This record gives sequence, structure tokens and C-alpha cells, in this order.
Amino acid sequence: MALEAMRLAVPDLERLARELRARIIETSSATDTPHLGSCLSCVDILVAAYFHTLRLDTIDPRNPDRDRFILSKGHGAAALFQVLATRGFYPVQLLETYGEDGGLFAEHPPTPDRLAGIEAATGSLGHGLPMGLGMALAGRIQGRAYNVIALLSDGECNEGTIWECAMMAAAQRVQRLCAIVDFNKWQATGRSREVLALDPLADKWRAFGWSVVEADGHDLGALVSLLSRVPDGSGLPVAIVAHTVKGKGVSFMEDDNNWHYRIPKPDEVAAAKRELGVTA
Repeated sequence: MALEAMRLAVPDLERLARELRARIIETSSATDTPHLGSCLSCVDILVAAYFHTLRLDTIDPRNPDRDRFILSKGHGAAALFQVLATRGFYPVQLLETYGEDGGLFAEHPPTPDRLAGIEAATGSLGHGLPMGLGMALAGRIQGRAYNVIALLSDGECNEGTIWECAMMAAAQRVQRLCAIVDFNKWQATGRSREVLALDPLADKWRAFGWSVVEADGHDLGALVSLLSRVPDGSGLPVAIVAHTVKGKGVSFMEDDNNWHYRIPKPDEVAAAKRELGVTA
């Protein structure tokens, strides 16, 4: 397969997002995997990136001209694993080994040598964006025209390394770097804006010298439009503050921080699948 973006139409992206949410919920229940709410809030962002925007090569995953995607919020790995399998980096059936001792799939992404499609092992928050900056600078030095996207959590923006990187990226005008903040308004112990006065988040990124846009993080049409315009012509790194809902797609999970750690029971899995319109 050549290096290319998939370019699915928006209705197909929306259908896929529902199916992936159902699979993520099933996996959480079957394997006692937490962080379900955080996975569901970022599904649409992952779908827009992997099935419309990113230029990838599933036959040669390390193609040096590929776009890079880093899940800096590594606790959302269950969502990323489903996306990578569906995109063709490995068989979907391999996910049946999720959580097995010595297996490939754990609560956070492994090192890139362990699993195709992974760009960086993440989980210790604050590291993914700086690694992405390094990759983007390397691409500039090597004369390669690839983009680097890093997906952050809003609570992750409490980390000082995020803002050190933000200063560096703006100072170097690294226009092929894009940070997306999954702004679901929660972190592990409470509302993110109350834990460390996160607001006004978009203005903070602007003050650090980035080109910033706020968006509905569940509007797939808006997301693919924004991601398709990176770089955006400003000559600056791009920050997308994506307003999302933790537990998106399932009424009894939405905006309920208990699902940061709770594991769904079989009857809750069935109820969630009915709401998502997924019967298989």
C-alpha cells in the first residue's frame, strides 16, 4: 500500500466511531480495563485522524515520510489499539489477547518496536508533545513534509513540560506540529478547571505563540476540516482545543467521572451497544 490518507466520508466516519465505541466498551468489560470515559471522549478525534487525514503505510509502518500521531494521553490506549487494528496495522482478532501477561496490549501504548503503528510509549503525562516536537524538527532538518499530531488530555496540560514544549515550538515556528487537547473537563479526581485553574485554555495556547482554534471534538466534519488544514498557513504550530464529553455516546456514562475507573457489567455493555445502534 502506498503512503496515503484513507479519506472516508463523514457518515462513514460517524458509523465507524459508533462501532469503535462499542468495541472499546466490550474490551473494558472483558478485561477489567479502566479509563473507559477517557477513551470514549477521544474516539472521534482518532477516527478523524486515522481514517481521513493521516498519510500512513500499513505495509511499511516505519515509512520515513509517514505522518506521525502520538497518543500523549496514554491512558486512552484502548481506543488507539482498536483504531490501529481497524486501520490495518494488525488483525482485529489479535485484540482478543488484550491484557494477557506478556501480551502486546496493556493500559498504555508499548514501545514502537512492540506494535506496528505506535510512535511512542506514553502514559507518564506531559511527554508526548515534546516527543512530537522532536519528530517535527527532525522532519524539517531532513527535508520531509510529514505532519505530527499529539493528542493531549486537558489534565495533562497541568504538566510543565507541555508549556516548555509550547514555547519551543512557537519560537522555532514548527508549523507541522499539531496539538489536540481532548478537553472533556475532567481529570482523575475532579473537574480539570477546578484542580488547577485550567481556563482560559485556548487563550493560554495563544499566549504561548500558537495558532489556536476551538472546536466540537465530536463533530467529525469539523475535525477533518481542521486537520486537513495543518499546517494552516500561519507559519505557527497549531493547537486545536477540542471540547468533548467524557463517556461520549452512552447516556449513563456521559460526563460521569466514575467511568474514569469503573468497569462496565455485561448488562451495561448490552445497554451501551443498544444506544450506539451496534447489535453485533
